[in-house]
Amino acid sequence: MQSTTNYLWLISDLLGQGATANVYRGRHKKTGDLYAVKVFNNLSFLRPLDVQMREFEVLKKLNHKNIVKLFAVEEESNTRHKVLVMEYCPCGSLYTVLEEASNAYGLPEDEFLIVLHDVVAGMNHLREYGIVHRDIKPGNIMRVIGEDGHSVYKLTDFGAARELEDDEQFVSLYAPRHKPPGTISGHQKCENGKIEWSTEMPVSCSLSKGLQSLLTPVLANILEADQEKCWGFDQFFAETSDILHRTVVYVFSLQQATLHHIYIHEYNTAALFQDLLCRRTSIALHNQELLYEGRRLILDPNRQAKTFPTTSRDNPIMLVSRESVTTVGLIFEDPSPPKVQPRYDLDLDASYAKVLLNRYSYSCIVIFLSVPSLTSNVILYPFRELMKEDYSEIQHKKNEVFHLCGYCTQILEKTEQLFEAFMQANMLSTEYDEISDMHKKILRISSSLEPIERTTQDIKSKILPGGVLTESWTQQVGTHPEDRNVEKIKVLLDAITAIYQQFKKDKAERRLPYNEEQIHKFDKQKLVLHASKARSLFTEECAMKYRLFISKSEEWMRKVHHVRKQLLGLSGQLISIEKEVTILMERAIKLQEQLPQKVLPLVSSGMKPQAYLSQNTLVEMTLGFGTLTLDGGLRG
Repeated sequence: MQSTTNYLWLISDLLGQGATANVYRGRHKKTGDLYAVKVFNNLSFLRPLDVQMREFEVLKKLNHKNIVKLFAVEEESNTRHKVLVMEYCPCGSLYTVLEEASNAYGLPEDEFLIVLHDVVAGMNHLREYGIVHRDIKPGNIMRVIGEDGHSVYKLTDFGAARELEDDEQFVSLYAPRHKPPGTISGHQKCENGKIEWSTEMPVSCSLSKGLQSLLTPVLANILEADQEKCWGFDQFFAETSDILHRTVVYVFSLQQATLHHIYIHEYNTAALFQDLLCRRTSIALHNQELLYEGRRLILDPNRQAKTFPTTSRDNPIMLVSRESVTTVGLIFEDPSPPKVQPRYDLDLDASYAKVLLNRYSYSCIVIFLSVPSLTSNVILYPFRELMKEDYSEIQHKKNEVFHLCGYCTQILEKTEQLFEAFMQANMLSTEYDEISDMHKKILRISSSLEPIERTTQDIKSKILPGGVLTESWTQQVGTHPEDRNVEKIKVLLDAITAIYQQFKKDKAERRLPYNEEQIHKFDKQKLVLHASKARSLFTEECAMKYRLFISKSEEWMRKVHHVRKQLLGLSGQLISIEKEVTILMERAIKLQEQLPQKVLPLVSSGMKPQAYLSQNTLVEMTLGFGTLTLDGGLRG
């Protein structure tokens, strides 16, 4: 037990150990509240006095939620060494978080954004006081849980920090000199092997492509080896703040079977949003159809993003392309296990177990993410509803056109009969020829409706229950929640984790007694067996079935696209027929309106037709035609 005037701690309660100090979990003597107590060792006093005092002076100036708070500077009762009493962070450091197997390939996107926000905010506070940290790394970023349940990250360990002189400027990170310009990641496949540099993040990266596209230029510029081209902190802060002030709109591209995260400012318009969609999906604006909660979503180009419907991963906007597109699906890395070392080696065995644990934790995440996209509700249901809606519109338009054609035929037949009578009387022969041609046209148009009716019925048979587009093929292919593949791989992960934890203890012992050594070897055999089962489950059960699902989905999408093209073609035909019939109707109405003006002067002049028709008959026929028009409802 050690203590100061107001605090005490156990030597065994060690939180962290550094070159010049140890950090313990301590308590206030009167309240029992927990604190982190940093106790400096003898080595620390070999440093110059100004360096020793630097951390105290820096921490006294700072007061920010993203910087570990200093509560007191006291002396240890026996040694009289300086002791820093600081805020206790029970969740450990960011390094601790990244050491978790589930985070081996990166933090989840939401958590990453919290880290980015908090670290940038902490660095900004340092900048306001002209202080440079000089040692920001995962181990010096502490984590606590806030009142709302979200993580809060705090900068700590200001032993290397100092104030900038008046003529000094902040400089950015230093990158390896041999790194090619613009590259942000590298892969070394074997020890001492060549590094394969890339300008993109790895396939296994847990961040969405939308966020990656924003972060990639930031990383490329702060990791620039040429310091003249490297960003300063002003530009770094500006770019990261721009990212952090964006809102995310979740969009699921149905044909591509891919969830997209579209990062956009609340004041940005729908026009920009759909342009970003085009960049992410390669689906042109004129081919984009949006659905939300089963209904069409029409976005005015000037509508601001803050008024968009609320989206989430489980309730995204659905994107449908009017043109056929390639199904992409979930892109993932094959987590093949490393080569097992046959010889007994505590260090290598612990490393091998850790790699296995990390890779199959990644597999578990892939399986978890793939299962929702394999359900009929995600892909099939929106398309079926969309096609039903399109079909209903076509059916309604078809009925309108059928009714219009029938009515036009009736009018033209009556008109033709009337004009035929006048023609027999050697009157209005020119108009009769025109009416006769119009009647033939409407009969031709009416006959063209028969194949439209057949096509409509064919489409109906496909989209109604029992049709080829409603078959429940999703129940036969792919993996499903009831298969419990996520749970199965978690059982294997638990077994691998237990062995890894034991191997870590064995490694710390450096040398094992005979019996423990034999147990270690047995556990290694079990580890290989668990890894083999996990790989088989992932590759043969999950990955293979997922690819089969994507293949089947693409085949189904082609059928859907064909039907939608048929519906679009029918719509175009019906609109064209409607226009043509409308022109005929308008001409027939015009002839009707002109008829009294032409017939009555002939009758009143005393002209005698070749075929006998009394004046009263002519007048009655002319006026009766007007009655026909009124009764038909075309003219009031």
